[in-house]
Amino acid sequence: MTHFQHIATFTYPHEYMVLRFIMEEEGIPYVFENETMIGISPFYSNALGGIRLLVHKDYADYVAELINDLEDPASHLRVV
Repeated sequence: MTHFQHIATFTYPHEYMVLRFIMEEEGIPYVFENETMIGISPFYSNALGGIRLLVHKDYADYVAELINDLEDPASHLRVV
């Protein structure tokens, strides 16, 4: 995990599904920390610090740009 960089934090799994599909399609190495625990017990999200997206450092800038594009109100694929 030394080559992975924290990019974003999400509260619930549904907030990053579109982003996850894009990263899988493009073969970007990523990890969502705390995903399983929060999926089982969503009320632990704040206590655990949310779901942290870690991306390989070679793709960090690209994924950050993807997130910004998805948050654009004009985008037809918005992250909630």
